[in-house]
Amino acid sequence: MVKIKGHELGSVVVKGASTRRAVQFQNNIITVLRKIGVNENDIEIPLERMAMKKTKASATWWIADERMHYSHNMQKNYVENLYVLSKVIEIEANRVLSEENTLSEFISEFREDADIYERRQEAREFFGCDYDETDFTVINEKYKTLARELHPDKPTGDTEKFKQLNVAHKILKRELT
Repeated sequence: MVKIKGHELGSVVVKGASTRRAVQFQNNIITVLRKIGVNENDIEIPLERMAMKKTKASATWWIADERMHYSHNMQKNYVENLYVLSKVIEIEANRVLSEENTLSEFISEFREDADIYERRQEAREFFGCDYDETDFTVINEKYKTLARELHPDKPTGDTEKFKQLNVAHKILKRELT
């Protein structure tokens, strides 16, 4: 069982035909997004040639002149990350279709600013991580260490840096979880 964005998903273990399964998950994302009005030409889901490789899966799409993005990197390989991505997007889109949520709420859930890449890089620099660090456990440990050091109630505390710490953590958490 995987818990992502408040949703519990059954886990998937892909052993064979992983590239074919990745294409199926990609097609599922495209189909679901089309149901809520996203043009197929406005959807980008890069496929990993080696679907069993340990790498993140991501999807980017545009709706109502807003750039949406979601990525996942907590599973053991690309195809399983893409499965989780597919399920989360499907659940959230179905909430719009069933009128449980509005399209505006869906957009706010996945919207990304144009400068997000620079902000992620700055966040990694703030934590003292490599520019390509994607292990959220490492980032979380650095966050906890810095939080103890920078907390305003501590003698070494710094309110402004503590605020920056929390913003940096939130930026990377959204990308990596």
